[in-house]
Amino acid sequence: MQWPFGPYETVMAAILLATVPLQRFLTRDEPGMRVQFGDLVQEIRDKGYKWHISIYVVMYAFKAFIDQHNEAIKPRVGGFTHYVQGLEGDATLWVQETFRNDLLTDLLSFHYLFVYLFLIWFSPMYYILSKDEAMADKAVLNYFVIYVLAVPLYLFFNVEVTSTYIPGMDALMYHESWYLFFFTEVDPLDNGYPSLHVGIPISMLIINRLHVRQDGIEISEWRHREFDLFLAVNVPIYFFSIQYLGIHWISDIIPGFFLAIVCALFTHRIQPKLRAIREEGWASIVPKRAAFSASVFSLVGALALLLVVVDGPGTDEDAATMRLGPGDVNLDVVEVHSLWHPAEIEVRNVGDESLEVIVVHRDLVEDHAIGGKIVWSGLSGQEIYSIGPGGKIMEEVYTPTVSDGHYVLVSHQGDSGEGEARVTIKYVDEDLLWSAVLCSMPCFGIVGWLMSEYIPHRTK
Repeated sequence: MQWPFGPYETVMAAILLATVPLQRFLTRDEPGMRVQFGDLVQEIRDKGYKWHISIYVVMYAFKAFIDQHNEAIKPRVGGFTHYVQGLEGDATLWVQETFRNDLLTDLLSFHYLFVYLFLIWFSPMYYILSKDEAMADKAVLNYFVIYVLAVPLYLFFNVEVTSTYIPGMDALMYHESWYLFFFTEVDPLDNGYPSLHVGIPISMLIINRLHVRQDGIEISEWRHREFDLFLAVNVPIYFFSIQYLGIHWISDIIPGFFLAIVCALFTHRIQPKLRAIREEGWASIVPKRAAFSASVFSLVGALALLLVVVDGPGTDEDAATMRLGPGDVNLDVVEVHSLWHPAEIEVRNVGDESLEVIVVHRDLVEDHAIGGKIVWSGLSGQEIYSIGPGGKIMEEVYTPTVSDGHYVLVSHQGDSGEGEARVTIKYVDEDLLWSAVLCSMPCFGIVGWLMSEYIPHRTK
C-alpha cells in the first residue's frame, strides 16, 4: 500500500511525537528542572514566550514572501554557479559515486529534512520545557536571525544545486517521486549559497559556548551538555549528506559558517537587551552609535546590490544555468506568480551538444522520478523540442490555478560530451527587485549593529 502522507506531513508528525520523549531523555538527571505539562500554558505566560510563537508565524510568512521574489528577480540578477564550479570542479561527484548506496540515500534524505526541521522546532521547545528562558530566547533568535542574514545571498547570489550543474551527478533526494513535489514547491533549487543546514546547528553551538563563558562555567559542566552534543553530532552528518545527495557545493559551507558566527554574536548580545526593554526602553537596543552604523551598512549594502549585482556578471547570456552529461535530465521549476499572466520561458543551448526540452505539468513527472533520476523515455508522449548548439526555444505557460506548477525538463540524449543550457523564466512581478533590496537591508543592518557593539570606541 502506498504511503498516504507526503514528506512534510510525515516529518512534522515524527517531530511532534519525538519532542517530549527526547527532551525528557536529555533531562533525565534533573527532573526538577522540567516544566510539567499542566504548567506549560502558565510558563508561556510568565516567561513571555508568546513572541517566540509569533516569530515562527512571522517566519513562515516571511520565507514565503522571500521565495516569491527569488525567481521573479532572477532575470535581472542571474546566477553565479559557473564561478563556483570553476573554483572547486566536480569534487562532490566523487563523494556521491564513492559512497552511493540505496539504504544510505534513504537514511540521509530523511535526515536532511527531518533533523533540520526538528532542530528549528526542538531547540526552543527543549529550553522552554527545561526552564531556561535565556536559551529559549536565543534558540528562537538563532533561527530568525540567520535566515535574515541569508536573504541577500539567496536573492542576489543564485547558485544551483550540484545535481543541476555537475554532469553525471544525480539529485538523489530531489528527483525522487515521494520528495519531488515538496522540494520543488518550497525550494528554488538555486539557494545553495549558503548552507543553513550547516549554519543553524553551528550557530547554536557557538551560542552555547558564549552562554556558558558568560556564566563562568565549562561546557562540560553545563546542564544542557547532552543537547549540545546532539547538535554537534549532526554537523558532520550534514557536511557529508549535502555533498552526497547532490545538493550543496563544498564552498557553500564557508558562508554558512561565517553567517553562523555573525548570528551567534548578534543573538548572544541582543537577547538580554530584548528582555530589558520594559525597564530600559527601545533606545537601549539601538543607541545612536549603533543606529548610525546599522544605517550606513544598510545603505552601502543596498547600493552594492543595485550597482554591482543587478544586471551584473550573473546575467551573462553565455553562462549556463545547467550542465548535463549523456543521459542526464535536469529540472527547472515554473512557479505560479500570476493566475492571468503567462510565465515566459526561454531555453538557450550555450554548449556544443544538442539538447532536448520538454515543458510539462508537474503531475505528469512524478511517476518518472525514480532513484534520483527522471526517466526521459516515459515522457515521450509530450512535445519535445530539439535545440542545437546556439539555438533556443521560447514558450509561454499559463497557470490559472495555484496547483498548476510546471517543470522545464532539459536532457542531453547524446552518447558523449557535455550539454549546457541557460534557462530563463520571466514573470509578471519582476518589479519585486525593489522590495528584494529592502528585504536584504536588515542583514546589512545587523552587521552594522554588531560592528558598533564589538569595535571599541573612544570615550572622553
